[in-house]
Amino acid sequence: MSLYEHSSDAIVFFDKQHRVIAMNPQAEAILDPRVLEQPAEPDSNSFCFTCAGYTSEDELMSCLNCYLADTQKDFSSFQLFLETKNKEVVPYSASFQTVDAESGIRVLMLRNLTNQWMTQQTLNRNKMTKSIIKAQEDERKRISRELHDSVAQELISSLVDLRVLKYFKVQDEALQKIRQTEASLTRLLEQIRNLSVELRPASLDDLGLDAAFRSHFKWIEKNYGVLVHFNAELGGRRFNSEIETVVYRVCQESVLNALKYADVDEIDVRLFASEHTLELVVADQGHGFNVNTRDPKGTGLGLYGMKERTELVGGELSVESKPGKGTTVQLRVPLGEAR
Repeated sequence: MSLYEHSSDAIVFFDKQHRVIAMNPQAEAILDPRVLEQPAEPDSNSFCFTCAGYTSEDELMSCLNCYLADTQKDFSSFQLFLETKNKEVVPYSASFQTVDAESGIRVLMLRNLTNQWMTQQTLNRNKMTKSIIKAQEDERKRISRELHDSVAQELISSLVDLRVLKYFKVQDEALQKIRQTEASLTRLLEQIRNLSVELRPASLDDLGLDAAFRSHFKWIEKNYGVLVHFNAELGGRRFNSEIETVVYRVCQESVLNALKYADVDEIDVRLFASEHTLELVVADQGHGFNVNTRDPKGTGLGLYGMKERTELVGGELSVESKPGKGTTVQLRVPLGEAR
């Protein structure tokens, strides 16, 4: 009796008509008292008003072959969803078994699974997000390689043919047109190369973060006129591909935000590693912003994406900024074994 009264599990007793005949204090604390009422209709059950279904092989919440009515199926351990007094649907680990076969008395024991459920949901969400990001990066890599190895090479071949044509005896008007087409193809080739690098630089996979950043910052200086002071202290180390991708994308987004909103001519980027941590710092002395504002510049999706990527590698991301005081983005990623 003491176990029944003081158990942390909710315990509910049913008669052979599936009606609730008794509940311990833990069950009374979570279930609507109306489950004890006897319905007027003989085929109805007051407990059904609080039950949202159990997890079957086919559905997360199912009422098909109900555990109350199906005496053949094993319900010694299953997952059940109940609507509690506060109208919240809560997952429970349940056990439903006969305790007195002669009188048909059965007992339902319930243990709250909210914490485990939330943990599982977070784990599933992180796995899905990681899979999506990996798929995105793989597709970026594929398109980047295709642009570089196929489209760009075809353009180079066309440019060579045009340059050869200039040495033939052609009319001045045709020669002028050839030169115009050559200039257009040269610009298009440059745009394709830039797009290929922006999608995913080959140097990131082949040579690592140091080389990829130096190439990227040269491109920024050439196209935006902004000087990036880059200091890398990696000692030639390479890291897990997922970590290198996250660091590169966070840095890329941070520098892009500085280009868009900070109105600066110089940006400082520092990348260094200790035995157990890889750290990135991107700082500017631009306009800055209120990090607590609910109305950030732009869509706010860039910062959200940075945080999401950081969480996937177990890292920490901090953004410090004040209006007129510049912005500093700091990323710390725990390291396993270097490769």
